Amino acid sequence: ILFIMSVKFSAGLYDDAMHYVHDLYFESAGTILTLITLGKYLETYSKGKTTNALKQLASLAPKTAVVIRKDKEVTVNVDEVITGDIFVVKPGESIPVDGVVIEGYSAVDESALTGESIPVDKNVDDKVSSATINKSGYLKCRATAVGQDTTLSKIIQMVTDASATKAPIAKIADKVSGVFVPAVIAISIVTFIIWMIAQEYFGYALSRAISVLVISCPCALGLATPVAIMVGNGVGAKNNILFKTAESLEQTGKTQIVVFDKTGTLTQGKPSVTDVVKYNDMLLPYAYSVENKSEHPLADAIVEYAEKGNEKLLECTDFSSLTGSGLKGIVDNKTILAGSYKFISSKINISNEVTEKVNHFADEGKTPLLFACDDELLGIIAVADKIKDDSISAVNELKNMGIRVVMLTGDNKRTADAIGKQLGVDRIISDVMPEDKANVIKELKQFGRVAMVGDGINDAPALTQADIGLAVAQGTDIAIDSADVVLMNSKPSDVCSAIKLSRRTLINIKENLFWAFIYNAIGIPLAAGVWIPITGWTLNPMFGAAAMSLSSFCVVMNALRLNTVNIHKKADKNKYIKNLVDINIANKEEKTLTKTIKIDGMMCPHCEATVKKTLESIDGVAEAVASHIDKIAVVTLTKDVDTTVLEKAVIDAGYTVIE
Repeated sequence: ILFIMSVKFSAGLYDDAMHYVHDLYFESAGTILTLITLGKYLETYSKGKTTNALKQLASLAPKTAVVIRKDKEVTVNVDEVITGDIFVVKPGESIPVDGVVIEGYSAVDESALTGESIPVDKNVDDKVSSATINKSGYLKCRATAVGQDTTLSKIIQMVTDASATKAPIAKIADKVSGVFVPAVIAISIVTFIIWMIAQEYFGYALSRAISVLVISCPCALGLATPVAIMVGNGVGAKNNILFKTAESLEQTGKTQIVVFDKTGTLTQGKPSVTDVVKYNDMLLPYAYSVENKSEHPLADAIVEYAEKGNEKLLECTDFSSLTGSGLKGIVDNKTILAGSYKFISSKINISNEVTEKVNHFADEGKTPLLFACDDELLGIIAVADKIKDDSISAVNELKNMGIRVVMLTGDNKRTADAIGKQLGVDRIISDVMPEDKANVIKELKQFGRVAMVGDGINDAPALTQADIGLAVAQGTDIAIDSADVVLMNSKPSDVCSAIKLSRRTLINIKENLFWAFIYNAIGIPLAAGVWIPITGWTLNPMFGAAAMSLSSFCVVMNALRLNTVNIHKKADKNKYIKNLVDINIANKEEKTLTKTIKIDGMMCPHCEATVKKTLESIDGVAEAVASHIDKIAVVTLTKDVDTTVLEKAVIDAGYTVIE
């Protein structure tokens, strides 16, 4: 343009030369650079906001630690602490590294890592984690994990790694972005050529071409997915939900079936006392004194219950453990027996009332333990692996979200049905061996996308087989390694939150992509002058630069809206009810393999109940129906059980098998 103006001036055509002044755009060039720079600043600032959650996590780690060196307390940089070092933590201080308490007692605030607001009591041999706060007593600990191996560092690394990965939906944007720039350049050139052919002057055609280049925004396409993933991961981390990859964050929300392992996931993972039926006031003291000698997990539950009730521990002598049956000991010069209904009923007479009570507990999925003193029944203590506080509400919420809930367990049908009924799950699959869990998941996948929630080594194959594996943080390392998502709080309700966050993140990504596509679809034709012949609309390059900058800024700001999402809000059942899939998998308990055993010695309903309970305690037996009139027991099996095993159990119960 300057060259043309100089030629016009040389020829004395001053008016013609001045006509081109309006096409120089010197002020536009400066304004465009200013607007683009401002836009990049706003984009960078808003992107920085997306990593706030990660920065907050990193800020939790203390910078120094007090360690014992040559019998003296020395303050050192936390990076100088090595595994095996002895460190001390005073009240109000943050624990510098992971360790185990070797001296002292205190309450530790673990809310930063677990979200649990109530401080956790820590005593000798208890584990402590970095970035948690010692609230009361003096603690001396031995370092077990330092540097990048601490719990906090692993969380930060997991979130960082997830943010660095690409979600499948991002591949679409990447493919479009790959051809976007060449396409825009081509459109710009074509725009220039068309306007020149239309016999517009050079400056006007060039202005339209520049407007196309300036308004196009590949940045918005490139930012649409990663910023949403980054914010989503940050929100998850703040709620103690860790997605290992961007793909897991995207795919979790597509879940149609959630399969829960029972023990340790839906339940506490350890037995505890649920019911105490006293026929003698000495039940608990005697039970405490005998069970205190045992190392069985059920004994631990009774001992813990008695200690909380401040029961008196009496001296127990001549203690013996009868494997598979029960316990025996001498307390106050009296013979105390403890064990199963089968064991106690073989030693003393049991009334029909007690038998019914025992069967009632068993039907509720509890383990009834009977205690006797000499020939007198002291009472019944029922023990069970209690359901977690939020398990029932989590199952209901998942169903409201349009998701089928399946409980998978190795327990027998009777126990599994009792627990499953309390929880309200859609399907109960019982008597599943660890090696068969993955096969069940594979079968379920034909009905929809499956998420598996587990905690143990035996869940690892199933977690891998599922479309999405979720592991609770209290589980084994191999389960956590096999999972796509880690639930730091070990709460079933966090499964709902993880799915909600994933769904909301995916919606946000789609909103960003829609905005990026629609902006370019409208802006580029407008800049090229497509609407000029129809409406006269045109676009100055300065406004194009402003629009381009704001486009990227809007995408990032929309992603930041994820920070305001309430992932704990109750789902609208009516919104998702149509999404429920049908599960027609054949349960183990639906198999019809049966065997009939002829039995002599059954005299009454009490005998029938004894035979029924004895047979149903055998692995592989789904149900047993006994009749003292017909002198038979019909056994329904979930797998082939040798007849001799069934017959031996009946004989051991005190009855005769008729050949």
